[in-house]
Amino acid sequence: MPLIECTLIEGYNPTTRRLVSERITDAACSAIGASPEFVTVTIKEVAQENYMRGRSQKVPAPAPIQPDEIVRQFLSSMQNRKLDDAQKWLADGAEMVFPGGKRFTALTEVVDWAKTRYQSVMKKFEQVETSFNGKNATVYCHGTLQGVWLDGTNFDGIRFIDKFLISDCKITHQEVWNDLVEARGSRL
Repeated sequence: MPLIECTLIEGYNPTTRRLVSERITDAACSAIGASPEFVTVTIKEVAQENYMRGRSQKVPAPAPIQPDEIVRQFLSSMQNRKLDDAQKWLADGAEMVFPGGKRFTALTEVVDWAKTRYQSVMKKFEQVETSFNGKNATVYCHGTLQGVWLDGTNFDGIRFIDKFLISDCKITHQEVWNDLVEARGSRL
């Protein structure tokens, strides 16, 4: 039953402090095998005037946008074809790999390729999972696709999984797996 105390400079919002506590709990569970209900995390806050590093007082840095939120905003922008908004989440040199091993480095290439597959598509998330390695993260999201085929008929309930690599709050790599081809083929 670990008791873990974390000291933060005063000023982080409640959401960020909760997230720190949850991630510390997860780390303890994975490292020592404790059940989450037996991990106690406390946060002690130090007033900014009592916090100094390198001979100067510090203020808390803003918490970064979380990797799962980056992915959700990117996918929402792509779904709504707001390519400029989606582009801001991509690192320089980001690669996107789609079913059939199709590799793209430009969002316009993805959109042009998608036009040969369907009129529109929307993702319904069942789960979004994030794992960390330092400041880098891997985000998996899965659920089902719904949309409109090229012939105007609707589709729904098609499985998908996306994997994203995130570094410095930017997507560096995306891989997409789904059953669109199988679903389309069963209609022929």
